[in-house]
Amino acid sequence: MQNRLADDPRKRVVWGMSLALIAVTALLGGAPAAATATALAGPPVPVLSWGPCDGADADGPGDGFECATARVPLDHRRPAGPTLSLAVTRRLAADPAHRTGVLVLHPGGPGNSGVDFARNSYDALPASLRDGFDVVGYDMRGVARSGRVECWNDTEYAAAVDAARGVPAPGPGAPGALRNALRQGLAFATACQERSADLVPFIGTASNAKDLDLLRQALGEETLSFYGRSFGSYVGTVYAAQFPRRVRAMVLDGAYDPRRYADVPYAYDAGQFVALDAAVGRFFDWCAQNAAACGFGDGRPRQAFDALKRALDAAPVITASGRPATGYTLAYRLMFNINSGKVIWPYLGQAMRAAQARQDSFLLSPPSPASFDFLNVNTAVECADRVYPASRPLAGALVGAEAAAAPLLGPPIGLGPPTYDHNHAPACAQWQAERPSRYEGSYRAAGSAPILVLGTTGDPDTPYQDAVALAGTLDNGRLLTFAGEGHTGYNRSACVSALVNDYLATLALPARGTACADEAPPEPPGRRISGIEVDETRDVIPALR
Repeated sequence: MQNRLADDPRKRVVWGMSLALIAVTALLGGAPAAATATALAGPPVPVLSWGPCDGADADGPGDGFECATARVPLDHRRPAGPTLSLAVTRRLAADPAHRTGVLVLHPGGPGNSGVDFARNSYDALPASLRDGFDVVGYDMRGVARSGRVECWNDTEYAAAVDAARGVPAPGPGAPGALRNALRQGLAFATACQERSADLVPFIGTASNAKDLDLLRQALGEETLSFYGRSFGSYVGTVYAAQFPRRVRAMVLDGAYDPRRYADVPYAYDAGQFVALDAAVGRFFDWCAQNAAACGFGDGRPRQAFDALKRALDAAPVITASGRPATGYTLAYRLMFNINSGKVIWPYLGQAMRAAQARQDSFLLSPPSPASFDFLNVNTAVECADRVYPASRPLAGALVGAEAAAAPLLGPPIGLGPPTYDHNHAPACAQWQAERPSRYEGSYRAAGSAPILVLGTTGDPDTPYQDAVALAGTLDNGRLLTFAGEGHTGYNRSACVSALVNDYLATLALPARGTACADEAPPEPPGRRISGIEVDETRDVIPALR
């Protein structure tokens, strides 16, 4: 199934805006010249001493996993220089006699733990993959057990998010709101430089991909099989670009358009804002047409949502932690939970109604210290990977325009403190660290094995058009479409999952133009389902329904 740009006036607006932003960025010099320093000799291959796992997510299954530490160069331009320790985990193939190789599972984020992702996702994999592959995960540099980045501390982050509002005063396009966003962006960028100066230049994805190839060698493999979701799709793209001959099979789910993401970031962000607002809008459209099943808004959910944001701003709910839940809290939580697709729409409606009644609701849960660990990395890695023109006036103008173009969530997210993907511009435009670990080469991955790219047509986080663009950028890309709502497709569609599992196990690709349209419908309230109350600090492959 293909999106037809000419048939949808909203897409013409978005892409027209993107082209304008591309032109502005190009004129102002969006990307620096590629680094010229290269290593003359490769770094030593890490030695992995496997043993029991300490400190892995206690909620995960964990049985049968073992852990090790891999030492890799901090700066890959200096392979014999200082090193960084990466946490690695694996579970050996259940059927050693028919073992195919290694399957690396890479989470989204950036900021999620790959160790926890592998452990917590293992049971969702089919027997064909558990039997035939050693399942491997690792915490990439700067994340969790691999030298966590700190920019703002918990006190600073809590103060910033607690003061944020769902309707930024004195209005989304007003100079005061933009100035505050830029002020907070500068404070965050300065804190990163002051507190993690030795690490932040080296947390970019080019270095992460080089780490992954050292892990391949340490595991004794000639090639890797790889599943990466969301940000993990960008890691896989960069890995394939740098090491195309080392790819046995690769699935990039919820894919990025890598060139626009890295080199034309304002244009990329504009598409993300619109995709997020469009997904929330489709949920509200369903609420308007199914008022009883939704339970929120009495047929006018958009107006009710706007009123609820303002009411919470005026009189925040004080949560059990003693911290306030404002209209910003509501928008922040909705941004993550809308990713679960249609199946949870009735639960979102119930949670909205509970928030309206000032009752317990997962949408009124302020970001926690665990969230702050995630958000520090999320912002810092993207600032290391992406080059926004260093112009405060341009940042103010474009961030304001992006927020205004997405009226449901754009103002609170775009003009709030540095948190998730959409609002990194105020910090990244004022980034102070060098970017030697940013990837600046071709994304064609010429000579690689075929790479399967998954795109979901209603994805709120990584717009479907990104997957189309990536599949066309890769020399050997193959697009698989999931016609549905929500972020990523694997294990949310039986059709998608069967095709992905067959490809990983046997290398058989789906036919060109294949589209799956078997998304689960809205689940009637009364039966708890997986995927509700999404926590931004925890990524996991869902169990197939």
